Parts: sequence; structure tokens; C-alpha cells
Amino acid sequence: MTTTGTGADAASSPEIVTDHDRGIHGYHDQKQEHLKRLRRIEGQIRGLQRMVDEDVYCIDILTQVSASTKALQSFALQLLEEHLRHCVADAAVKGGDEIDAKVKEATQAIARMLRT
Repeated sequence: MTTTGTGADAASSPEIVTDHDRGIHGYHDQKQEHLKRLRRIEGQIRGLQRMVDEDVYCIDILTQVSASTKALQSFALQLLEEHLRHCVADAAVKGGDEIDAKVKEATQAIARMLRT
């Protein structure tokens, strides 16, 4: 995180530039790990398609649906944690309306996750 500005104005009210301002998201450091995880989930979904195509017993398919759903939920929780640690924390440093907006955004995301 850095500050920018020049002259007397910069000394009295420096502008805070966060990673979020630079387009760096909370998941950035774990991007490759997340992609690997999503590829595994994608494989699970393809497996479901194969199971239906091969007329596998309904309960066996439902068991795999449950496993895929749990994998996506786990991924979503990890991403949410990273969002809170990074994006919301950056907004807290800036203060003002930005923190309120980020908290509201995170709260809405959590509400959507709970509805599924």
C-alpha cells in the first residue's frame, strides 16, 4: 500500500493506493492453487455427465452431486475469506464510504451462499 500526491496537499491528505486499486485481488497469491482446485471440480462435473450418459443408479449420481456441491462450497468459503482479508481490509484502511460498500457487498455474497 502506498500514498501519492505532491506539495502541501499531499502532506495533509495523502491518497492511499491499495492492491485493490491496482487490480490485485485477494486470491492473487493462490491463483494457481485455485485453478487446480476448479479443474478438479470441473472433472467431477464431467464425471456426473458420464454417469448420466451411462445410466448409473440415481443414488450414486446424487452422492457425486453432493460431493461436487461440497467442493464448490469449500472453494467459495476460501475465496470469501481471501476477499475479507484483502479487499475488505484494504477498504478499511481507506475508510469512509468504501468500507461500508465492501462490507455490504460481502454480506450480500454470504447471503447468496446461504441460500444455495
